[in-house]
Amino acid sequence: MTEMADIGEFLRSRRARLRPEDVGLPVFNRHRRVPGLRREELAQLAGVSVAYLTRLEQGKGNNVSAEVLGAITRALRLSDTEHEHLTRLVKCQDRRKYGPPPRLQQVRTALGQMLASLEGVPAYVTGPRSDLLGWNPMAAALFGDWDRLPSQERNWARLVFLEPGHRRLFADWESKAADVVGALRLYAGCYPDDPRLLTLVGELSVKSETFRHLWAGHDVKESNHGVRRLRHPLVGELTLSYESFRLPDDPEQSLTVYHAPPGSAAAENLRLLASWDASVSTR
Repeated sequence: MTEMADIGEFLRSRRARLRPEDVGLPVFNRHRRVPGLRREELAQLAGVSVAYLTRLEQGKGNNVSAEVLGAITRALRLSDTEHEHLTRLVKCQDRRKYGPPPRLQQVRTALGQMLASLEGVPAYVTGPRSDLLGWNPMAAALFGDWDRLPSQERNWARLVFLEPGHRRLFADWESKAADVVGALRLYAGCYPDDPRLLTLVGELSVKSETFRHLWAGHDVKESNHGVRRLRHPLVGELTLSYESFRLPDDPEQSLTVYHAPPGSAAAENLRLLASWDASVSTR
């Protein structure tokens, strides 16, 4: 996994999902060997030369302007997140701007204390490789006792793809799995040679066919808010909203908080779960 390979694979994967007729181009040969848009067609739509686009896909596009990236984004109909990812891939060719991959991280003491003080709502902090760095008792009651896991297994990607209990917990497991892989792809845009990331991706690729398929799709995603449907073994169905915030002093870490509308069935189930967890803790 290198920056050069990632840029080319990402652009080819985005070309493959579009047909000429989707972007207003005529089709003269119905038996096309290349799925989706050809490189020449993308170059035409973006207003750049084929040679220039070829160099960009080979990771040799130095000093690519924002205007060119914008033209390619519009031609490929990229989302805002995909545009950010492409920009990061291009800029990360100059690794001096980003430095080495983040080291193993910890939650600040004050942040850990704040997590513990959040009663009635599950909350946790994740690191750049989807590592779980800290959580409050309600998160443990909802998602499982992460304390019992070895530190290297406290990772959303490993839990979602390799832990049957977490797979059963998420009623919308496919959506959660896609979000986890999309976030890892975003991180890999600037740190494709991170040894810990390579180990994680290698392990999941061997053990999960679904992960291999999603990773090969090169989809990127940053899920800052949304809704999750859960099937908890103690309190049953919960439909919870969540909000994620990048920490201002460390944007590689994110705080995620789940909540339910007041008076809803999910809010009552959370209250029951908190009461049950408190009674267990007391005993």
